[in-house]
Amino acid sequence: MQYRRFGRTELNVPIFSCGGMRYQYKWQDTDESEIPAENQANLEKIVQTALDLGINHIETARYYGTSEMQLGKVLKDISRDRLIIQTKVAPGSDPQEFRANFEKSLNYLQLDYVDLFSIHGINNREMFDYAMRPGGCLDEAKKLQKESKFRFLGFSTHASTEIIVEAIESDQFDYVNLHWYWIYQNNWPAIEAANAHDMGVFIISPSDKGGKLYAPSQKLIELCSPLSPMVFNDLFCLSCPQVHTLSIGANKPEDFQEHIKTLVLLDQAQEILSPILTRLEKEFVKTLGEDWANNWDVGLPDWQATPDEINIKTILWLRNLSLAYDMTEYSKMRYNLLGNASHWFPGNKAKNAKNLDLRYCLKNSPNQKNIPSFLAEAHDLLEGGEVKRISQIK
Repeated sequence: MQYRRFGRTELNVPIFSCGGMRYQYKWQDTDESEIPAENQANLEKIVQTALDLGINHIETARYYGTSEMQLGKVLKDISRDRLIIQTKVAPGSDPQEFRANFEKSLNYLQLDYVDLFSIHGINNREMFDYAMRPGGCLDEAKKLQKESKFRFLGFSTHASTEIIVEAIESDQFDYVNLHWYWIYQNNWPAIEAANAHDMGVFIISPSDKGGKLYAPSQKLIELCSPLSPMVFNDLFCLSCPQVHTLSIGANKPEDFQEHIKTLVLLDQAQEILSPILTRLEKEFVKTLGEDWANNWDVGLPDWQATPDEINIKTILWLRNLSLAYDMTEYSKMRYNLLGNASHWFPGNKAKNAKNLDLRYCLKNSPNQKNIPSFLAEAHDLLEGGEVKRISQIK
């Protein structure tokens, strides 16, 4: 395993972290006696496999259902100085509830402290305010830190780059968990800001949110050859020294194996990536046309400024991925979260795009005339009924 300095925490974290949102029994708290023995045994094998590979950073959250409870049963038998443990708690209007949830996390984890604690889901202005306002959840977290309940404070986010950078610029955090990978590079300014503040950078879900790369299209497989799409994306992210660790959300011990293939490629990353990136870009232009490829996202409004709160930019992005790379299954999965995932994936589908006047909200787009028909096309291509976030599944 290779390790990187996690910003001003001075922790040396493995470049792959063991994410704890896919191996648990349920997405809701439940009595320990209800957890099947085979599920707990699988979790124990995942953690042991991670440790055997040198992956000693294990990440979970209060709202990952039974993840903390099940993980605590494993951690109590492992030497504490071998581990870097991270958990997360969502901010809310009541800082005392925030504290109580953190205390519940520690209790489930059977730990006196965690190394890394995140304010979970600073995803919009409301959540930002819950965290950052005087007397809010950030102030409560600072009290917990003074009580030695955790060592370093960070935040996780699905927010706009603007909000992420604002939180970083507050200089209240030691690290950030955010989305950034080959298909979604919008948050690069936030990574640069984090580096300027010497913060650790943790990439959320590069293989799932980064393209459902455990089940890639044949076209994407061919374009990424000789690498698998998963290894290509890992190498793309880790070729940037500004990125410190990628989350692997394993749900079986074997899920680490493809990622580990990246390790021997890191010294030749640019040489290996260059022809693949060129091939992917050429296919994008060939499929979608040069004009669209170069300016499809210029002048697009935020979802809050559109009729029916249609998330135009996200929908066009998913259409691009589907048409250029046959990433239709991924695009369907993401598209059908719109309207059903609150601040984790905001805005609505384009089901009424044909009947809406979008001229005003698209007044700054060079593609004003084409976008309404492209939105309708995307809806026809990707509509498949509501999809729930996995945390909503009972």
